[in-house]
Amino acid sequence: MSHDTVIHRIVRPAVRVAARSGVSPNQITTVRLLSGMVAATCFASGTALWLAIGGFVFVLSMLLDRADGELARQTGQMSKAGHRYDLAADCLASMAAFIGLGVGLAGAHGVLAIWLGVAAGVGIGTLFAELNVLNVASVRGYTLAPGIVVDPDDAMVLMPVLIWLGCAWPTTIAAAIITPSAAIALALLGLRRRH
Repeated sequence: MSHDTVIHRIVRPAVRVAARSGVSPNQITTVRLLSGMVAATCFASGTALWLAIGGFVFVLSMLLDRADGELARQTGQMSKAGHRYDLAADCLASMAAFIGLGVGLAGAHGVLAIWLGVAAGVGIGTLFAELNVLNVASVRGYTLAPGIVVDPDDAMVLMPVLIWLGCAWPTTIAAAIITPSAAIALALLGLRRRH
């Protein structure tokens, strides 16, 4: 995974300030996890206002996701335990966001919305496990243009943008198809590499 994505660059100035404050990377990870759960709770309310607020909280949570690792690198506080905690928090926050979105959309779209949210959440969780625990494949940043690097999980920033554009339902449907499909494809790729 790249450490110089667009989101890393956005958080770097704030991280320099945080480094002088004595805040630890694990404290930022905890706030990231809590903010991800708050975003999921906002999504679960299902009202347009709370969906929009949840989107803003989710973006903050994503920024914190990059800030914890950036702080660990800047202050020499990197550890395997901290890295595992970061991965678990990222996974849980992303899973909860999609499940919350499905719950929130159930009022308008019935129980199918909940199942789609769960499918998207489980797909995200499975991808995290495949990439970070099972090491089925490695994730790297992609250079879109000189100086513009993104990681695949940076695509999660599209979720709140699409919600703000009024596309929460199609986003949930797409995520429920794409994330499990990607997890299955990655599992098959891993099996092929082993044989």
